[in-house]
Amino acid sequence: YLYTVVAFNFFRKFYNKSEDGDTPDMKCDDMLTCYMFHMYVGVRAGGGIGDEIEDPAGDEYEIYRIIFDITFFFFVIVILLAIIQGLIIDAFGELRDQQEQVKEDMETKCFICGIGNDYFDTVPHGFETHTLQEHNLANYLFFLMYLINKDETEHTGQESYVWKMYQERCWEFFP
Repeated sequence: YLYTVVAFNFFRKFYNKSEDGDTPDMKCDDMLTCYMFHMYVGVRAGGGIGDEIEDPAGDEYEIYRIIFDITFFFFVIVILLAIIQGLIIDAFGELRDQQEQVKEDMETKCFICGIGNDYFDTVPHGFETHTLQEHNLANYLFFLMYLINKDETEHTGQESYVWKMYQERCWEFFP
């Protein structure tokens, strides 16, 4: 926004000239078009806004335009876009860390009862037998799908209890 204000007030003549000289190209006619031009063209251009507007060679404001173009390139193109890219990369890094944590939890703790595999190393049959046979997640999901598809009037006492808990999104029926 600050570059738009400076460009609109001091460098508008570099924006509003066309190639054929007949009709001016209104790239910075008002603040809104000037801002949109900076956002659309200035960020997309490889060298900043200086690539898209008229060359300042020989103009009385040449040194100021050079400083304007260099600072726009440095602050907007280099720093601001690097910060945005860093935030995006960091967000994906956090998602990856969360996914790794979930994967580690699935491999080291029982999803149903939450007991860790270190406890099951001390008992016969171990962690795999517990998670694949005693507390198999697929069996619990199958049971819930069975209840969803079954008529409520045909539920047994235990099925009615689990169905009520499921409808309330209360997962305390898991052991």
